[in-house]
Amino acid sequence: MNWTPELGLILLLAIPLGGSVGVIALSRWPNLREAATLIAGALLLANVTALVLAVDGGARPSTTLMQVAGGMALNFTLEPLGAVFAALASALWLINSLYSIGYMRGNKAKDQTRFYLSFTVAIAAAMGVAASGNMFTLFVFYEALTLSTYPLVAHNGDEKARRGARIYLSILMGTSIGLFLPAVIATQVMAGSTDFLPGGLLAGNITPVMGSILLVLYVFGIGKAAIMPVQNWLPNAMVAPTPVSAFLHAVAVVKAGVFTMLKMSVYIFGLDFMRTLPASHWLAWIAAISIVLASLIALSKDNLKERLAYSTISQLSYITLGAMIATPLAALGAALHIIMHAWGKITLFMCAGAIYTARHITNVSQLKGLGKSMPWVFGAFMVGSFSIIGLPPLAGAWSKLLLMMGSTDPINRVFIGALIISSLLNVAYLLPIPVNAFFGKAPDKPAKPPTAPRLTVIPPLITAAGTIVLFFTIGPILDFLRPVFESGGMP
Repeated sequence: MNWTPELGLILLLAIPLGGSVGVIALSRWPNLREAATLIAGALLLANVTALVLAVDGGARPSTTLMQVAGGMALNFTLEPLGAVFAALASALWLINSLYSIGYMRGNKAKDQTRFYLSFTVAIAAAMGVAASGNMFTLFVFYEALTLSTYPLVAHNGDEKARRGARIYLSILMGTSIGLFLPAVIATQVMAGSTDFLPGGLLAGNITPVMGSILLVLYVFGIGKAAIMPVQNWLPNAMVAPTPVSAFLHAVAVVKAGVFTMLKMSVYIFGLDFMRTLPASHWLAWIAAISIVLASLIALSKDNLKERLAYSTISQLSYITLGAMIATPLAALGAALHIIMHAWGKITLFMCAGAIYTARHITNVSQLKGLGKSMPWVFGAFMVGSFSIIGLPPLAGAWSKLLLMMGSTDPINRVFIGALIISSLLNVAYLLPIPVNAFFGKAPDKPAKPPTAPRLTVIPPLITAAGTIVLFFTIGPILDFLRPVFESGGMP
């Protein structure tokens, strides 16, 4: 059978689900079980790469999985924005899978078969989100992603893990069923479809007042985007093992949230219609407040993973802000920030996990002096921090620059201030960590210097290098994404 883009869409689900079968079948042989995960990851990345090349060549592959009552269908249609998300998630999943082997073995974690099984199902759901051809399909896979990651959040099995997982599930399911689903139904009723349409499905079909109401339902219903005040699930999910935290923050869950936010803005409302909605401006204010407030909270946290979690809440709101500003340049900057933040933040989380595996240290105040014995880990952490801050020549510089350039209209200039303040706070809560690790004095000197398994050190070095490579390859990425925000990307 020859590969075609349409077959590639089916393989987005088939490959990781096949990997899950392999994980179960090989559960008695850990080396083979993990090999099944890595092979599935490599095959998925190869398939996504072929799809990206097809989309870059002008193809918009589409296939209907099944028809549903009411004229709705589960449909896959891949356009540039979805292709970028699929490429991001598949590349980082492969790296994170490699990291997971080192972390789970280094910490002698229990129930590893269930862990790898949940991962493969979750990445299949993420691929479904990426390739969704309408909002109904996206909602189905969005929910599947929540359900498949719940066991990962609860993995440790203690009361703290169970409580964090309950909060995770209740907030994400509550917002999606209570707000997101009604918005999808209302879209179907008002427009007769939930298909993603260039220029916006709702433009010309509803009044600005009704559009504002619907926009509010979408923004707060997409709980994975973690805009305040529906962000509490994210820090509570940090009870999960660090590979799960990395997956939540960089590979799939929160990225699925902000990806959905952008798809909704571009293809359901349309950027031109978005700018006419009264709600879009005050929602942009809420995003800006979330950016600054979450950064301030991050500054107050001593627990490293909690600090990184609030940092993510702030960084996600950059993307929501760009979507609400709804100028082509701001929306393009928001799309870029999905990519750039993912590579920087997964680096930081993997470094946090390497530190924990070596020393079982979780607090920032305990890291002084560790850089001398863990130079590669803290070096990668410093590079990832620079990217999150937005310093060139690292990836985060481009997305922040475009977001600011897209906010130059008089009504939006105040948001540039929020981005600048947040970047300064990024410096305050991130850079002291590697600086104190390299130049601070350790409170105690262990007889044996701490070491982390190589598979917890090599992956963050790869992603740290990725933040540099992305800075210098911005041209092709911009060329690939620009049509989405100029013409809708789906001819």
